[in-house]
Amino acid sequence: MGRVDKGVKCSVGSCENMAERSMSGTKASMDPDLGLGGSKHVYLCKEHYKEWKKSTKEDRKNERARWA
Repeated sequence: MGRVDKGVKCSVGSCENMAERSMSGTKASMDPDLGLGGSKHVYLCKEHYKEWKKSTKEDRKNERARWA
């Protein structure tokens, strides 16, 4: 049972929603607009995770192509 299951809140400053996803801080820092730098682990609610996915889509695609 992880922290998301226990009910941790979203790491974005102004958000009070419960987190649904967790990721590393370096992965989350791909999108500087969310303001999540400096943390080891980041927890995101559904809305912020969707926003993160949209804003980093091209970067993640290039990163996967590098390893393939």
